[in-house]
Amino acid sequence: MSTIYVSPDSHPLVHAAAAVVLYLHIGAGTVGLLSGAAAFVFRKGSRGHRLACNVFVISMLIMAAIGAAAAPFLPTPERASVIAGVLTFYLVLSSWAAVKRKPGSIGAFDYGLLGTSLTVVGASAYLMSLAAQSPTGKLDGQPAAAFVMFLVIGSLAAVGDLRLILQRGVMGAMRLARHLWRMTVAFFIAANALFLGQQQVFPKALQGSFWLMLPALLILGLLAYWLPHMGWGAWRRQAPRPGKPEMANLS
Repeated sequence: MSTIYVSPDSHPLVHAAAAVVLYLHIGAGTVGLLSGAAAFVFRKGSRGHRLACNVFVISMLIMAAIGAAAAPFLPTPERASVIAGVLTFYLVLSSWAAVKRKPGSIGAFDYGLLGTSLTVVGASAYLMSLAAQSPTGKLDGQPAAAFVMFLVIGSLAAVGDLRLILQRGVMGAMRLARHLWRMTVAFFIAANALFLGQQQVFPKALQGSFWLMLPALLILGLLAYWLPHMGWGAWRRQAPRPGKPEMANLS
């Protein structure tokens, strides 16, 4: 994230407030990346995993909210960063709700999530079209392809939100999958924002190299491993054991 633009004639308190917001964004993002990595290291369901996830949720919500709110006030306003911030905030919040709320239930909150995901899809498609139609093929310095990722992720999320509403909630393996992929994709977006979006903070020898792409690739690899692994484990726990009658689920 670039420095927030503040007029040189502004009051010193305004400059101080801008600095606080900037460093809070950077600090929350750093804590979010570290706690996200820790959440994958600790055994799923353990006390350490739960603590890391709670820290991850709080820090990522702070980081994403500041990023989305401050992006229009950068020296060059970044509409892509607004979409990224809103999408990250939404993914983290909906992932947290998937495991914290009562299984098999829906409410106004879930309709709000669907509205948010559809808004991300619409805004991404609109900004992508603006970038494609511009003489340079870019919008705010970002090519049209930069909005494709947000469009795809938002579309997948919207389909999941709609299915949750139509099925009156999710349970079991679907609930775990909803939590995992949304949290991991938010982690992926945050890692990309640092390692690929802010390459100037790294040594010149690393800028543009494969090593700055590696964290995002590792996160995608973790998602590819854990998503089927957790789904298979949940299915095995729910499957009836040989020799024992299958009990009806009355919950």
